[in-house]
Amino acid sequence: MKVKVIDENHEKDLENAINKFLEELEGEVIDIKYQVALAAYGEEQIFCFSALIVYQK
Repeated sequence: MKVKVIDENHEKDLENAINKFLEELEGEVIDIKYQVALAAYGEEQIFCFSALIVYQK
């Protein structure tokens, strides 16, 4: 069993990165965990969209 962590600043970028990884994966996906984190820096909001993909080769 292996894991892949993908982290992006925008949800569409995360979606594209996950789809690219899945297209190239030579194995089976066991599970995908999704998380969003938000930080405030002054008046700026910083988002972090991430996914942990558990897979079997």
